[in-house]
Amino acid sequence: MDGTIQAKRQVGTTATGGASGYLTIDLAALARNYERLAAEVAPARVAAVVKADAYGLGADRVAARLYEHGCRHFFVAQFVEALRLQPMLATDAKVYVLNGLQPGNEPACAEHGIVPVINSLEQLRRWSEAAKALGRKLTAALQFDTGMSRLGVPPAERAAIASTLKADANIDVQFIMSHLASADEPESDQNGSQLAEMNRITAEFPEYDLCFANSGGIFLGKPYHGVLARPGIALYGGAPAAARPNPMEAVVRLDVAVVQTRTVPAGARVGYSGTHIAAAETRLATIAAGYADGLPRSLSDRGAVYCDGIRLPIVGRVSMDSITIDISALPQDRLHLSGLVEVLGPSQTLEDIARDAGTIAYEILTGLSQRYERQYR
Repeated sequence: MDGTIQAKRQVGTTATGGASGYLTIDLAALARNYERLAAEVAPARVAAVVKADAYGLGADRVAARLYEHGCRHFFVAQFVEALRLQPMLATDAKVYVLNGLQPGNEPACAEHGIVPVINSLEQLRRWSEAAKALGRKLTAALQFDTGMSRLGVPPAERAAIASTLKADANIDVQFIMSHLASADEPESDQNGSQLAEMNRITAEFPEYDLCFANSGGIFLGKPYHGVLARPGIALYGGAPAAARPNPMEAVVRLDVAVVQTRTVPAGARVGYSGTHIAAAETRLATIAAGYADGLPRSLSDRGAVYCDGIRLPIVGRVSMDSITIDISALPQDRLHLSGLVEVLGPSQTLEDIARDAGTIAYEILTGLSQRYERQYR
């Protein structure tokens, strides 16, 4: 599948708007990714994980576009995110809080019709008390730990959870769920172990539907789907599985402007602490982005940007607001003040940058700075 985004401004040309960087977000590609995932899990439905401001791309714009294409379930991590997002959606859309609620947030959550994901017996009891105080049923999702040891009801609490739900008929559980820890590694034994544990839980709670698959889990097959899958990174163009072709379309492109160009002699030191020493006369460009803009310091002397499909290596240390690149491979005067280089695009994916930085695509995507001018297509 074609994963490129054509930016309004061609790399290497002048940044006519005067911004230091341009982040292009292709909402049409986002919608096609949603439809691709929906086709994969049908007849199950697909929710959207829009936590961290839709992985940094703007939850308001992302959720609105996905709603247009049939999405009605949206997951955030924290209650404050739900409060911001819920008024932007139509009344038939539901917002779920993956972390559940901190004590004291129950009344506001109930008032706004937000759905908490219950992760513990204590959270369930507090939500039940809120329902009793209001004199009505409250909706929840119920998450179980199937082997990740992060969030979810631990095995030792399952019997008490079942007893509480039986005794208190004021909680409407929409579905039970868990989170796959290794779904991006299809060959991992942990996937099968978690599925087996989830099957035991569904046998203990047979009256409830299942929500299980994340981005990678969608491609593990039907046993992982349940009635509702909740992808995140795959919606935004990230690869759902490592070491396999990425079936998703790119949603983001990033072009950054040149601040200065220069030629330095052999032996010149570049950047903080002079960690890079030019082996020969070298043409350099400094671009207007750094680790404050989501390009990690670990890219120092490892990563690269591109122009005309040509790799331009990062030399020296990545600074807070700038990065120096070696442009010797380009024709003379190809880049100049305000010329653009490609950081994300046809020549370099999220996974490419993440690999060079020694991190994951999630961290790169969610870290992209608000200083970039954002262009929604």
